[in-house]
Amino acid sequence: MTTETQDQVLLQTDIPELELFASGKVRDVYRVGADRLLFVATDRISAFDYVLATGIPHKGRVLTQLSLFWFEFLKDTVPSHLITADVSRYPAEIRGYADKLRGRSMLVQRAEMFPVECVVRGYLSGSGWKEYKASGSVCGIKLPSGLRESEQLPEPIFTPATKATTGHDENISFEHMTQLVQPEDARQLRDLSLAIYKKAADYARQKGIIIADTKFEFGRTAAGITLADEVLTPDSSRFWPADKYEPGMSQQSFDKQYVRDFLEEIHWNKQPPAPALPVEVARRTSEKYVEAYRQLTGRELDISSRAA
Repeated sequence: MTTETQDQVLLQTDIPELELFASGKVRDVYRVGADRLLFVATDRISAFDYVLATGIPHKGRVLTQLSLFWFEFLKDTVPSHLITADVSRYPAEIRGYADKLRGRSMLVQRAEMFPVECVVRGYLSGSGWKEYKASGSVCGIKLPSGLRESEQLPEPIFTPATKATTGHDENISFEHMTQLVQPEDARQLRDLSLAIYKKAADYARQKGIIIADTKFEFGRTAAGITLADEVLTPDSSRFWPADKYEPGMSQQSFDKQYVRDFLEEIHWNKQPPAPALPVEVARRTSEKYVEAYRQLTGRELDISSRAA
């Protein structure tokens, strides 16, 4: 496996023994036999739809280990695609890469994925806030008038989106979703997404973090509808520190805030090539990701590559 080293970050993977199934903005996914996949979370970071030249230390480990925490937390609510994250149980042909894979990878059951992002919003922010200001509704859901930016909604709402291969996902109505997914499946996905969000948000609030919104991905396996990909991470969710929450404005957050702020400050035209980040911006972003993991799990992030 090859790396580009910037404070021990992993930007690229290469496992010749396996077929590369997909490579996204953060994850490299490999086929393992006919029905399993190896997910490897790199330290790449994207902003404004472009992967930046600089990686974020420990980011891939946070995404993987936090997803593992939530898969376990939610196991009585929904099955996940996880088989194991124990590299000693990986197929023999890839155990030689254990030092690079440990803590940032998982072996999963391949699922037939639904072609929608299942988004739940408990607070009015991001694209939902923009849509509300223009129309008073979000994804076809009429909301009370007079709501402020970042305000908590009376009840969490399900606001699906299409999966974009390039650019931004597109918010759609539930009715539109039923044209992309069987209506009964759509109802199950909606109800399951809301149940997961409420359970996780209640837990996180006790840990001092507001989950403002999040997106889930589901597929179908032999176990039925299955939670897949990552779940409830700073990449797929808006995490706000509860002690600093103040509606009526944008919030401090445990995500790419420093990165976006820097890119706006340098007036990048949001065209390739994407710029590199100063060491300080990468470090502060890393600290936010690691702190989110620590607060939610009560554990220290495992950053060791070798087994103890």
